[in-house]
Amino acid sequence: MSKPLIYFLCTGNSCRSQIADAWLKALGGDRYEVKSAGLEAHGLNPRAVQVMSEAGIDITDHTSDVIDPEILNRADYVITLCGHADEHCPVISNPNVVKWHWGFDDPAKAVGTEEEIMTQFRDVRDAIKARIEKFLVDGK
Repeated sequence: MSKPLIYFLCTGNSCRSQIADAWLKALGGDRYEVKSAGLEAHGLNPRAVQVMSEAGIDITDHTSDVIDPEILNRADYVITLCGHADEHCPVISNPNVVKWHWGFDDPAKAVGTEEEIMTQFRDVRDAIKARIEKFLVDGK
């Protein structure tokens, strides 16, 4: 039997969707096939790489990808992580795909000192981890 496919979507596939992808792979073991993409490909955000490294997860080999319609329509779950991706997600033609929206602030838009910006990245990282843990416990 194939593993359920989870497809995390965000605007640029540079921060939040990358973090969610990494957390589900790390915490969910091999229970799921996990992919992430964006409406656009903005490249992997170095601060996202740094905060995940602080949590013991290396995402340096992740790539920033644009939504693939084939993956979108074979996913078991499509989870948007920002309002823009939720509002502009391509049409999912497969009626069996479950689409959820888990909204998180965009840490790439944080302003302030470097430490204040990194605090925003850590807060979003930790919030996404908590949401992934909830999904793993109750399946939603």
